[in-house]
Amino acid sequence: MALPFFYKEDVDLTTKQVVLDEDTSKHMVQVLRMKNGAQLQLTNGKGALFTCEITDDNRKKCAVSILTITNYQLSTINIAIAISLIKNNTRFEWFLEKATEIGVTEIIPLICERTEKTTFKLERMKGILVSAMLQSQQTWLPVLHEPIKFAALIKQSNQQQKFIAHCIDENDKERLSAKLINSRNERDVPHLTSKLILIGPEGDFTKEEIEIALRNTFIPVALGATRLRTETAGIVAATLLVQL
Repeated sequence: MALPFFYKEDVDLTTKQVVLDEDTSKHMVQVLRMKNGAQLQLTNGKGALFTCEITDDNRKKCAVSILTITNYQLSTINIAIAISLIKNNTRFEWFLEKATEIGVTEIIPLICERTEKTTFKLERMKGILVSAMLQSQQTWLPVLHEPIKFAALIKQSNQQQKFIAHCIDENDKERLSAKLINSRNERDVPHLTSKLILIGPEGDFTKEEIEIALRNTFIPVALGATRLRTETAGIVAATLLVQL
């Protein structure tokens, strides 16, 4: 049976003893009824997996001793999804959860011309990422950025492969899956370390935004034959980028 899995951000590879926060302590001691001597796993979201043993089953400040440490390397390719905020907060939270489970490295909330909602509760959203990381038994927490305006992101993006998914019909727009398969067969693929895709809001990117992206070496792509909701498009793109 798998050991219970928890998160604590500030644990490093030199730590021997850890005092957990009140919420985690309460869950362990009162809900799971764990006692002194019980074992668990802990991650810092930065690749480290700690196997621990409870030494003080205090329900407010549970203390654990670290027995072993396993350090997992991050994927060799950084996968970044820059996705517009959307009106329905629940759907955006669903995207964050599923993108984390899939293994996206970086999530960038995007404010575009047609973005209707710009409020963003960073701590709540980060909590969703943590829960998804633990549920999927991962040790790397995606980097979640503060919302950024479209033009600012275009200027500062430096990924090696950059895509923009939009719904305007164009003859030179290929499916993302085909682009990724073709690029995987090219000689320079072993040196590829980063990918970024832009996903627009309800109503899509404006023509001006698309033109700005294309002038800055973004490749226009389609995600399939049907028109997708923003959050669905984000998941399709994440799945393709991680797998191909």
